[in-house]
Amino acid sequence: MELYARIIGEGPPIVLLHGLFGSNENLGGVARALGDRYTVYGLDLRNHGRSPQAESMDYSSMAADVNETLDHHGLDEAIFIGHSMGGKTAMELALSTPNRVAALIVVDIAPIAYDRRHDQELDALQGLDPSDIRSRGEADATLAERIPSAAVRQFLLKNLIREGKGFAWRIPLETIYRQYDRIAAAPSAKGPYNGPTLFIRGGNSDYLPTAAEATVNERFPRATIVTLANLGHWPHAESPHEFVHAITGFLDALRTSEPRTPSR
Repeated sequence: MELYARIIGEGPPIVLLHGLFGSNENLGGVARALGDRYTVYGLDLRNHGRSPQAESMDYSSMAADVNETLDHHGLDEAIFIGHSMGGKTAMELALSTPNRVAALIVVDIAPIAYDRRHDQELDALQGLDPSDIRSRGEADATLAERIPSAAVRQFLLKNLIREGKGFAWRIPLETIYRQYDRIAAAPSAKGPYNGPTLFIRGGNSDYLPTAAEATVNERFPRATIVTLANLGHWPHAESPHEFVHAITGFLDALRTSEPRTPSR
């Protein structure tokens, strides 16, 4: 399927892929920071944002969506930046169709399978009937009983949209719940991807553990891993300047024949 794309800037193409429960808006600050030198395509992955919905959420299908979207926009290849689920989608694309990926930046995720980390959030969202909600404040208060983090609630509630005189979820929660094991799975394509690759992880996050580094290096032989100290799973939101600095250091190095990354 063709995905919704928000396009800004001018220059070589960069594609941004968001994480679970997100949309292109989550990486909007990154898009604006890069838009002075690149044409930035912020995509909404299937079942998220303004893109179409589907029953399957395996990475082969999601990578195919991205391929179709690149075809629609006349892009033979692009640089990819993917966070979490979007990072796995970008990895799947790089491993399966490496000719389309000029370079790869993966944010706080590894090419491994994970346990079910989001059942608490999914249960809380499914337990909130948007037709009974009269305001976002009421929705936030209801979710607070099961999701203590105000930042997480604010992020999740971006999926609560006005519909008529009430509210509705713009993401298919039941589908995501059923497909969660596929979302948690490792990329299925064998690879390897031999292009320039940067993995960025938050120092306070456990999504890219030391134990996964061997798998990263096996599947992405040119990968460099940069750790941003004192940051968690959303480094682009927690410290935008530091995050963009890590990205632009890598991208600037791509202009030479010897890619490098900023030291940490």
